[in-house]
Amino acid sequence: MIQIGVIGCGYWGPNYVRVFNELSESRVKWCCDLDKKNLENIKKLYPEIKVTRDYKEVAKDSEVDAAVIVTPVKTHYQVAKHFLKEGKHLLVEKPFTNEVLQAKELIKIAKAKHLVLMVGHVYLYNAGIRMLEEIIRKKELGKIYYLKAERIGLGPIRKQASALWDLAIHDIYIALYLLKKSPLKVSAEGNSFLQKGIEDSVNLNLKFHKNIFCTIYANWFAPEKVRKLTVVGSRSMAVFDDVNKQEMLKIYERKINKKLFNSTPEYSDHQNIVTIGDVYIPNIKQSEPLKNQAKHFLECISENKEPLTDAQDGLNVVKILEAVETSIKKQ
Repeated sequence: MIQIGVIGCGYWGPNYVRVFNELSESRVKWCCDLDKKNLENIKKLYPEIKVTRDYKEVAKDSEVDAAVIVTPVKTHYQVAKHFLKEGKHLLVEKPFTNEVLQAKELIKIAKAKHLVLMVGHVYLYNAGIRMLEEIIRKKELGKIYYLKAERIGLGPIRKQASALWDLAIHDIYIALYLLKKSPLKVSAEGNSFLQKGIEDSVNLNLKFHKNIFCTIYANWFAPEKVRKLTVVGSRSMAVFDDVNKQEMLKIYERKINKKLFNSTPEYSDHQNIVTIGDVYIPNIKQSEPLKNQAKHFLECISENKEPLTDAQDGLNVVKILEAVETSIKKQ
């Protein structure tokens, strides 16, 4: 039985408390938060869990094997460093850290102490994204041309992180997972409509190897909730829609025969160039990504495995976030 401490019990933290308590391999022993109301809510649901406002109290408990850090990103480095030095395995919510140098130092400490250091890139534990990765890896879409991601909605509006660090980050790490490469070049624009200095709308472009590009639009000030990723290849196209759980992934048999370009002067004959086939909706077994991620964390601790979303993965994403922020400031 792996005993867990959850640090940060505001918006997302209680979900970690729930999933780790639902798994037979673990139980949550401690919850920590600066807000007394958040701790009171935890106590109502889980009377057996100890609560505190001081994360150091959790870290010094010898019975605690691991901790989950769900605090604002600016605090991740300080809290994570303390837990690692106390010999605790860690799952850190995205983004991993606020700066690249912080991430590098945490990786160094974890390696020296032989501790699991994992980052909460939860979409990589989504069955739809995992199937999409397999389809791309098997080249069922053909040569990949581009990716287009849209992640918008009306809130929640963050005060300590922009739409880039809160929303667009998901599509950044998904792109890295699908393409197995880091981008060669980034460019971006952002706007702050609601809070000065905190972009609530960002549009970024990532250019990868083989001239593959990924466009990401993220905004928490929009009328409809959209969580959609389109991948276009030479043979077929795929659309991942996280809002439509019943048809989460669609494969479109759509392609253009480039050999027929300019074969006729008639505009109407463009239909001969375009091939439209069936739309295939694969059967995806539904599962909760956060619980899948929690189970993987426990397996890595028990079996001394390297996490799918390890600290190096988190570091790579922070590098891109920093580059995108630099581009936004230059606009």
